[in-house]
Amino acid sequence: MNEPLAERIRPKSLDEYISQNHLVGEKGSLTQQIKKGVIPSLIFWGPPGTGKTTLANIIARESERPFYTLSAINSGVKDIREVIDKAKQSGGLFTAKNPILFIDEIHRFSKSQQDSLLAAVEKGWVTLIGATTENPSFEVIPALLSRCQVYVLNAFGKEDLENLIKRAMKEDSILKTKSITLKETEALLRLSGGDGRKLLNIFELIINSVEGDKIIITDELVMGRVQKNTVLYDKTGEQHYDIISAFIKSIRGSDPNGAVYWLARMIEGGEDVKFIARRLLISASEDIGLANPTALVIANNAFQAVTTIGYPEARIILSQCAIYLATSPKSNASYSAIKKAQQKVRETGDLSVPLPLRNAPTKLMKDLGYGSEYQYAHDYDNNFVDMEFLPEEISGTSFYSPGNNSRENSIKEFLKNRWKGKYEA
Repeated sequence: MNEPLAERIRPKSLDEYISQNHLVGEKGSLTQQIKKGVIPSLIFWGPPGTGKTTLANIIARESERPFYTLSAINSGVKDIREVIDKAKQSGGLFTAKNPILFIDEIHRFSKSQQDSLLAAVEKGWVTLIGATTENPSFEVIPALLSRCQVYVLNAFGKEDLENLIKRAMKEDSILKTKSITLKETEALLRLSGGDGRKLLNIFELIINSVEGDKIIITDELVMGRVQKNTVLYDKTGEQHYDIISAFIKSIRGSDPNGAVYWLARMIEGGEDVKFIARRLLISASEDIGLANPTALVIANNAFQAVTTIGYPEARIILSQCAIYLATSPKSNASYSAIKKAQQKVRETGDLSVPLPLRNAPTKLMKDLGYGSEYQYAHDYDNNFVDMEFLPEEISGTSFYSPGNNSRENSIKEFLKNRWKGKYEA
């Protein structure tokens, strides 16, 4: 079979469908509508790989309606009109089971393309089902949005993802021929990011990469087979990277003599002036950071200047910047903070943004609870609001730990007074 695993085990009924219980569970709103045979025009809004297309197919199959599909990527107004004409002929104007028109990535449709759907939806010639990963409040024209129900699909949870793998092992004709043991699943689930299709693609990649029919899935196996090998662009060989490493380490170690020497080596070797300037920009933030925020300004100005001037005069600007950075106070607190935050993201996946922190410029978003209970800091004394700005699952986590220098010591005091226990010295 040439079809990928995700296609081979695509659910064909609600009983087989995994996740989105709020919509298709026993008491889900869509379940009740399908049972009654009353399907409104609707838009599925959710991340990739959450079953939007699958659900549209299931609705058409279980409601026994003609099913037409268009992709917003390669369909124009002419294609829309042709499909609507076919739908009118196949469904008739007086049947309760009018055809379903499914449009994938409806957010990619232009205003004129969306306008061409209005009459068909308004007069009931078709039941429109749109799928989008983007906020329909912004990407779907108001006239069309007002004629559709919006259903929010969530990223798959841990249990959903595990059930998806188990279902694949049980039902797929190829996987059933193998002896697969799920010893560990953490790496699989983390790499999937809540995307069911991505999970199945990774799982199939792992299975196909192992010789023999007896396979034990471990985190080490998954990371070893999926890990991308990054090949660096090598201009002049290993020494190219050794010298830039020595240059940055000299700046980090506050030695202007070492910094200028390794800078001279690169200049004499004909190194790209912008490559050096980019590394100075990185160092200004990674190694100096909030201990001297002006360093980033100096490095950015140096980058702009050498890009305009070029060699040989650019060497003077690079020297000035390198010496300034080398003699600046150092702090890697910002660098450490983003590393910790990224690690937490990898460990916990795509956690939902708390409702109080979501923007709510449209009625739909307000109805969904976006922005509820948000405290506008400027309305409070000293801008103090007692809110948690992280997802509930990681509330109270601290990523930024101020460095020990005069400027960050004052930041440390501010944070301790502002957040009490979260920023203890």
